[in-house]
Amino acid sequence: MTPTLYGIPNCDTVKKARTWLDQNGRAYVFHDYKKAGIDRATLEGWVQTHGWETVLNRAGTTFRALPEADRADLTAARAIALMLAQPSMIKRPVLDLGDRTVVGFKPEIYAATFA
Repeated sequence: MTPTLYGIPNCDTVKKARTWLDQNGRAYVFHDYKKAGIDRATLEGWVQTHGWETVLNRAGTTFRALPEADRADLTAARAIALMLAQPSMIKRPVLDLGDRTVVGFKPEIYAATFA
């Protein structure tokens, strides 16, 4: 299976992950949240595996721009609803290897993942 890298093309961290994959000869398919969105089942799987606290990008401007009422008292269901409505709130990138996923990018983690 060819891995899928989920993200937004202009995100600096996604750019770093794509560069790492290219430089290390790793084929992948890029899934652009802005153009293609994200389906509920995929997002729910990530949340089940990693926890909504990891998958939801609370440091990003999209999340911080939400009214306080939308940011307060989050649950997995509310976080999923926010991310479905605004995929830019999903932490980037997410690398789907078929049997596992990696959320975020660190060169050493990608190196270990492909070792």
